[in-house]
Amino acid sequence: MPQTRTYLHPEGAGEMRADKALSAFLSGEISRTRLEDSFKAGKVLLGGSPIAKKYLLRAGDKIVLEIPDTPKTVVEPVDIAVEVLYEDGDIVVVNKPSGMTVHPGSGTGEDTLVHAMMHICKGNLSLAGGSLRPGIVHRLDKETSGVMVMAKSDAAYFKLVEAFSQRLTRKEYIALASGAFHVSNGSVQKPIGRDPVHKTKMCISEGPDARDARTDWRVLDSYGGRASLVACRIYTGRTHQIRVHMSDMGHPIFGDYTYKFQKNKFREIPPPQRVMLHSWRLELPHPISGKTMTFEAPPPEDFASLAKLLKRTYTYTE
Repeated sequence: MPQTRTYLHPEGAGEMRADKALSAFLSGEISRTRLEDSFKAGKVLLGGSPIAKKYLLRAGDKIVLEIPDTPKTVVEPVDIAVEVLYEDGDIVVVNKPSGMTVHPGSGTGEDTLVHAMMHICKGNLSLAGGSLRPGIVHRLDKETSGVMVMAKSDAAYFKLVEAFSQRLTRKEYIALASGAFHVSNGSVQKPIGRDPVHKTKMCISEGPDARDARTDWRVLDSYGGRASLVACRIYTGRTHQIRVHMSDMGHPIFGDYTYKFQKNKFREIPPPQRVMLHSWRLELPHPISGKTMTFEAPPPEDFASLAKLLKRTYTYTE
């Protein structure tokens, strides 16, 4: 359970930033990183209200702070259902549900994909990538569903990492995108980097941190000029790559409010509750045998239902 501490800025002391005063007060007890987590979580209170780490404390100020639990260094198995598409002694391929984070991180609980897979695989996942990321060689966003491969043996881990880095895999997604495309297929080759203002977002960028990104796309179906079902193949694995490229083209993905999807343009349908992006096909060489293997997962019910609704609502009314 989290612990609380009380700090009284002493009489006669000059003004001091809250983070510096508390860091000195808690020296040897918690790290600066954990103290910063308390500030970010709004757990450092003055008079019952959260304060920022830059807040200048004055003599007599009484601070009550909650210290977060010590982060776990291992992932414990948790009995959570996840569909397994294939498994052998070296790899396991799953159909990740939307809404599930892949591995533990800041703010996550014990409901990530690796928690589930540690239970399903009875702990037999490679730890070569770190004890908090057992088996992870690539990732999907939390809201993205679909095919993912994980490594069970260390030999498989290193071979899979190599396969992804050398682009020996073929990753294909489907997305429900806004608007109608003027041509049936195309390719976007624009570098992606961190948004300079909103640090949790990515953007088309020529900045020093930008990296090349390529997305090939083709239209599978069109719904009355209002929406499209699009297949996307990515050659690079940049964060939010398909989402950024589609938005930059003027076709933000349904439910992607981070990247310009506007629900008020589609008043005839309920607002989507997640980003409608699904990893439907993954082709890769088996890390041990070298045999080419292909895995597919149909889109989940929410994706399929929205596609049918878009077709029914817009195709037949315009």
